[in-house]
Amino acid sequence: RQPCPPPAPPQPPEEEPAWGPHRLALLVPFRERFEELLAFVPYMHRFLSKKRIRHRIFILNQVDHFRFNRASLINVGFLESGNDTDYIAMHDVDLLPLNEHLDYSFPEAGPFHVASPELHPLYHYKTYVGGILLLTKQHYELCNGMSNRFWGWGREDDEFYRRIKGAGLQVRRPSGITTGYETFQHLHDPAWRKRDQKRIAAQKQEQFKVDREGGLNNVRYRIESRTDLSVAGAPCTVLNILLDCDTNETPWCTFG
Repeated sequence: RQPCPPPAPPQPPEEEPAWGPHRLALLVPFRERFEELLAFVPYMHRFLSKKRIRHRIFILNQVDHFRFNRASLINVGFLESGNDTDYIAMHDVDLLPLNEHLDYSFPEAGPFHVASPELHPLYHYKTYVGGILLLTKQHYELCNGMSNRFWGWGREDDEFYRRIKGAGLQVRRPSGITTGYETFQHLHDPAWRKRDQKRIAAQKQEQFKVDREGGLNNVRYRIESRTDLSVAGAPCTVLNILLDCDTNETPWCTFG
């Protein structure tokens, strides 16, 4: 059993200059991961507060009956994150940074991949950009966000890597981190959390293609509810999101 977390640190006063001028929107795609959420929110709030990073945590909870769509949820989170945030972190709920030297600051020079292949406990190929990726809002818009065509688990990050390159951006990664594959705690239990890796019909071929038309410009959704709450004293906003799917375009959004 995990011990009860200590009380969360207070949010900084808006006029406190030591916290810097930027504010991070931590975008967390989510569905039925309650146990991980209870650990994630207070942990990340303490971690970012200790680094004096202004932040808001958005839990992007998919409540429709379609297959999970991580990329579309991140697009929705970006659009709903408000004008008081100027950069985002695409952040998996089951990945906790253990090394306090990891950089979550404003990625002015380009996308910054915190969970880089030489540090992530599972994924080590050189074009990997999943897990935790920081971008300015300007750079995310330049990529037109992520493709909405990826229903089920996987491949949306690989397509986004090609979007980053197509936008003329260079992915940067941490340097000077010596903790290797122990840099993060991975909370995922494959025996308990079965991933939806099924590939249906044309999805087998589509998953390797670049979506040159869709993204932020055509994500279809409705916000069912928006709730500000506190987890062990750490604030977050839960967006209950109903995604929409054109079954003519992507029939693999359902199992039917």
